[in-house]
Amino acid sequence: MFGKKKTIPQIDKEQLALIKYAEKRIKQKKGVYVHFVIFLIGAVILILANTVLGIGETFKIAGLDWFVIAIVLWLAFFVYHFVSVFITHKFMGKDWEDQQRESLVAKQQERINKIKQELIKEETEMAKSEVFNERILEAVPAVKKKVERTIIVAAGENNAIGKDNDLIWHLSDDLKRFKSLTNGHHIIMGRKTFESFPKPLPNRTHIVITRQHDYKVPDGVIVVHNMEDALDAAKRDKQPFIIGGGEIYKQSMGIADKIEITRVHHNFPHADTFFPNIDRSKWKEIDRIERKKDEKHEFAFTFLTYERKSF
Repeated sequence: MFGKKKTIPQIDKEQLALIKYAEKRIKQKKGVYVHFVIFLIGAVILILANTVLGIGETFKIAGLDWFVIAIVLWLAFFVYHFVSVFITHKFMGKDWEDQQRESLVAKQQERINKIKQELIKEETEMAKSEVFNERILEAVPAVKKKVERTIIVAAGENNAIGKDNDLIWHLSDDLKRFKSLTNGHHIIMGRKTFESFPKPLPNRTHIVITRQHDYKVPDGVIVVHNMEDALDAAKRDKQPFIIGGGEIYKQSMGIADKIEITRVHHNFPHADTFFPNIDRSKWKEIDRIERKKDEKHEFAFTFLTYERKSF
C-alpha cells in the first residue's frame, strides 16, 4: 500500500555485525568451492589442449611443458585462496556457528535478566508504597475520606418544594447557600429539574436522570437512566449533591449521607411537588442557622443540616 511505513527490525549493533560477518564468510567459502571446481576443469582443459589438440606442443619453459607451468601456478593461487579462507581466518564451521548462536542467546538472556531485575525492583517499590499507604490509613482513619452523598433542598413546613416545575418563593440567601455548597461538585437531578434552569449552572457537573434514551443535552451534561448510574457517574466526587425533584428525592433518601435543607416557615397548600418526611429515628440534626423575614426575604427560614445516624 502507498504511504505504508516499512517495518524496521529491532536488532542491536553487535548482533548485526555478527550476521554480516557470517554472510561474508559464507560467500568466502562458496568462492573457494567455485575456485576449486574451475581449477579442476581448467587443468583438464589445459592438458587436453596440449596433448590431444597439440596446442603449444613444442613450447617449453625450463624444460617443462607450458601447461604444467600454468597448472602449477594456478594451483599455487588456489592454495593461497584456500589458506586465506580456511587457515588465516577462522572459518564459520559448525563449532563456530554453535559458538556464535550461544553468544547471541547469552546476550538476550542477559538482557532479559536485566529487565526482570528492573521489574522486580519496581514491584518491590510499589509494594512498599502500598503497604505504607495502608498503614497510614490504618493509623489515621480520618484520612479515609468516604463519599458523602448530600441532598440539598428548600422545603416549606408542609414539605412543599415547588409548583409547575418552579420554586414558589425567592430567598436570596438560600440561593447563595445553594451556590456555595454545590460549587465545584456533581449535581444529580431529574429531567424536569434540569429543564427548569435557563442554562446549566456554572462550575458544576450536571447529571440528569431520565427515561428518555434520546434526550438531548448541551456538551458537558451527563445523561443516565437510573440513580445507580448517576451515582456511578459521580463516584470521583467526594460530595455529590442531589438537587431534586420530588421523585429523585424519594429515591435518594435511602442512600444519602447528609441532608442540607432550608426549612421555609410557611405552609404552601397549592404546591404540587413535596419533599419526603425526615425520619428522626434515622437522621440527627447537627447544625441550624435561623433567618428572620426581612425586606429581601418574604418568609422566615432556617438552614438545617442532618446527618444519617450510625447504628
